[in-house]
Amino acid sequence: MDFETVMQELEELGNKRMKKTYISNGAHEPLFGVATGKMKPLAKKIKKNQPLADQLYATGNYDAMYFAGIIADPMSMTEADFDRWTDSAYFYMLSDYVVAVTLAETDFAQAVADKWIASGEELKMSAGWSCYCWLLGNRPDSEFSASKIANMLDQVENTIHDSPDRTKSSMNNFIYTVGISYVPLHDKAVETAKAVGPVEVRRGKKKSSILLASENIQKDIDRGLLGFKRKNVRC
Repeated sequence: MDFETVMQELEELGNKRMKKTYISNGAHEPLFGVATGKMKPLAKKIKKNQPLADQLYATGNYDAMYFAGIIADPMSMTEADFDRWTDSAYFYMLSDYVVAVTLAETDFAQAVADKWIASGEELKMSAGWSCYCWLLGNRPDSEFSASKIANMLDQVENTIHDSPDRTKSSMNNFIYTVGISYVPLHDKAVETAKAVGPVEVRRGKKKSSILLASENIQKDIDRGLLGFKRKNVRC
């Protein structure tokens, strides 16, 4: 299936209500408003196709960029490819749910995520922390350095309240993910969550959200989810 055909099919799948929802969350034109579930049949036809994914991502069309993440072949992508993708990720649904998710399937995910976390740029930092959430929620605990993750928890505790809003959200999710999915540091994550307390995240014209990692960790412990790992990173 070629680029023009995919763009035409995506346009036909779009609807005004979904488009309005995406815009309210930070997307901007061009976009069609395609529900992610409606992309799955199209993705099954194409499977992985990195050249097509790069073409789609380069359009700047939100739906095409999201779909690019679904059909991307992460193992054929380089660090430079991911830097290019994250440079074009203009709001969190791209940085955290397309770029970070795709990066999490590579062998060099931690190195790139570390670089983004240190960048000082809101969405890059958000993508870096989010990538660790995807990694910790999927890969065996043995793949991670406990001392490194512990230092990252300390970094979150010391900097989260002074960080940009979207980064705050991903950092808060990092505490939660360590607390549930990385058993060796469960206790430290719980302590960090209590020390951090409520995290206020401003959302443009919307009412601010108050995030509380300690409550979310406890809820999932009560549900028997301690040690939970996803079978797949991407759907």
